[in-house]
Amino acid sequence: MVADKRTGLRVAFMGTPEFSVPILSSLVAAGHEVICVYTQPPRCGGRGQKEQKTPVHVKAKELDFDIYTPNNFSSDAQQATFTNFNLDCAIVVAYGLILPKSILTAPRFGCLNVHASLLPRWRGAAPIQRAILAGDHESGVTIMQMDEGLDTGKILMVDRTKITPKTTGKSLHDELSQAGSALIIKTLDSLVQSELRPMKQPENGVTYAKKLERSEGRINWEKPADEIERLIRAFTPWPGSWFEVRGKRIKILSAQVKNINGVPGTVIDNKLTIACGVGGLQLKILQREGKKPMTSVEFLRGFELSIGTFVN
Repeated sequence: MVADKRTGLRVAFMGTPEFSVPILSSLVAAGHEVICVYTQPPRCGGRGQKEQKTPVHVKAKELDFDIYTPNNFSSDAQQATFTNFNLDCAIVVAYGLILPKSILTAPRFGCLNVHASLLPRWRGAAPIQRAILAGDHESGVTIMQMDEGLDTGKILMVDRTKITPKTTGKSLHDELSQAGSALIIKTLDSLVQSELRPMKQPENGVTYAKKLERSEGRINWEKPADEIERLIRAFTPWPGSWFEVRGKRIKILSAQVKNINGVPGTVIDNKLTIACGVGGLQLKILQREGKKPMTSVEFLRGFELSIGTFVN
């Protein structure tokens, strides 16, 4: 593939999930020479536990790039292979593997990370969901010069976006992926023109976005209603938020905070409002196991939840 004469950068792309795919596509569209793509190895999952390639793997194969799927970079041979590409830089987007110093320093301009938060807030694995959960009013994308720490490198460029009362994990994921696609191209252009001024991350304001666990999606009705509502939005579509009643797991896709009082976990009206530790939550869109999402009205036609019923 011929690189654009305006930039002429030889790059490696290192990424794994769907979030990374538009950024890989943007590098191609901008005319950069993608020498190779690194992604995590195929793993068994889904129905039948069939081997599944990562979204980046699928896209890279479609684009006919050389694909590498090491479990780590511990061997001298793996490190030598990467070094011998004689790269200008590597673009790392939610790759999921720790890169040793020999990899970080091999490209001429090092490794640049596209991170879905306003660093140093929300370093780590799940910055999108953690920002919504915490009630942040703002998120964004940071392009960072990687070092050996966990998202501790110098900041090169930032793009900010608002988190609204309607923002979900899915909507913010998609918005930041597109923002990162544009910002990395802008960063590479400035890199070539020696216009970047790397900025050390401030020591104050550091938070960590730990990996999401499925168990976090279970609703604790003792918590305030506004906190539960944020969890529902943050965990849409994955890992999802849910409660159980009569041995059935019910997933909540949308809810509205109400200014009511009652025993936490109790249905308090015929509109499917459930009391919380503070306030209540009127459930709007729900999904039973094996069923399609439905409104609360549709749900109650086939699943009785009378006033006074306790859910957990």
